[in-house]
Amino acid sequence: MSVLNGKKILLGISGGIAAYKTATLVRLFIKAGAHVQVIMTPASKDFITPLTLSTLSKNPVYSSFYDESEENEKWNSHVELGLWADLMVITPATANTLSKMANGICDNLLIATYLSAKCPVYFAPAMDLDMYIHPSTMASFKKLERYGNTMIPAESGELASGLSGEGRMAEPENILAFLEADIESRLPLKGKKILITAGPTYEAIDPVRFIGNHSSGKMGFDIAQSAVNFGASVILVSGPSNFTIVNNLIKVVRVISAQEMYETCHQYFGNVDVMIAAAAVADYKPKNVASQKIKKSADNFTIELEKTNDILASLGEIKRNQFLIGFALETENEIENAKLKIQKKNLDLIILNSLQDQGAGFGKSTNKVTFIDKNFKVEPMELKSKEAVANDILNKVIAHFHE
Repeated sequence: MSVLNGKKILLGISGGIAAYKTATLVRLFIKAGAHVQVIMTPASKDFITPLTLSTLSKNPVYSSFYDESEENEKWNSHVELGLWADLMVITPATANTLSKMANGICDNLLIATYLSAKCPVYFAPAMDLDMYIHPSTMASFKKLERYGNTMIPAESGELASGLSGEGRMAEPENILAFLEADIESRLPLKGKKILITAGPTYEAIDPVRFIGNHSSGKMGFDIAQSAVNFGASVILVSGPSNFTIVNNLIKVVRVISAQEMYETCHQYFGNVDVMIAAAAVADYKPKNVASQKIKKSADNFTIELEKTNDILASLGEIKRNQFLIGFALETENEIENAKLKIQKKNLDLIILNSLQDQGAGFGKSTNKVTFIDKNFKVEPMELKSKEAVANDILNKVIAHFHE
């Protein structure tokens, strides 16, 4: 899966012959899973139509501050467009557009949006070879890179003038590869391996019945997705769950029982940097499992239970440099019980859930957690989506590795 999956890309197109290649670039972005919004300079519409780019991006294309064709003129807010984007790519970036970007000459919607953007900005120059090496163009490159923009280098080849040399816009496939490589290199958890558990465990009573809980696995799956978004590779050990995830940076191992999860976690723990235990593991299991379905006969039926192996405590005993994170679901004396678990299980961080909090707990799309670190620093968080909570958890991991 591309690192661009889910990213919001603002594609700025200026008036050069290479603009015709942006149709292919939009298709590549969409194929990579990105959301694309296109802004064109008025001159660029001489080389490729807004209709083409709108059809491919599945979004309206903007080129002016308002649409004169509409009965009620609607303002196209450059501020909103700039804030929407996760990254902005300006290609082809002509000498004229580069000079405007470098010197703040704001005479069209594209430049106004560029000046409003808070996201990383990439530009791919495209012009004839003499223009490309002109001192004013070189000055624009240097100034834009000092501003924090990233240049996607031009390529050498046949140019529109018939000459051959440097100045040709990077091919769409190469722009895509450049962006993916550059973004991946900047991800804060690049090179880190994270082991995550998710979902419930089912402890068999007989071939058709089990002891389980209401955990859906969503929190663990969201943590796994957030981890790869930050550049980590993930081993996700999941109990029975309807959630699926497809990403070549996530190895999903499906298990059923607490013992299977215990064995799997011990198999991988020695080779990871971080362990996040988000699964709701059964504390007890039936001591004896019937080989055949138990028939309904007696008025009362007793099941003798025995403790399951404590996965988190066992990993806490053998951890070396791993950053070990646990979850605690409590209904009373929440903070005190969570602190005891930190000590007992040798954790670096615990994430406290309380069933007393509305919107938190099993089967919800939201969660409300409190972070407690090994020094007993307590940090309560507000109610958030589980995706946002996952990002908060991973930010704790990032902070640990950048202390």
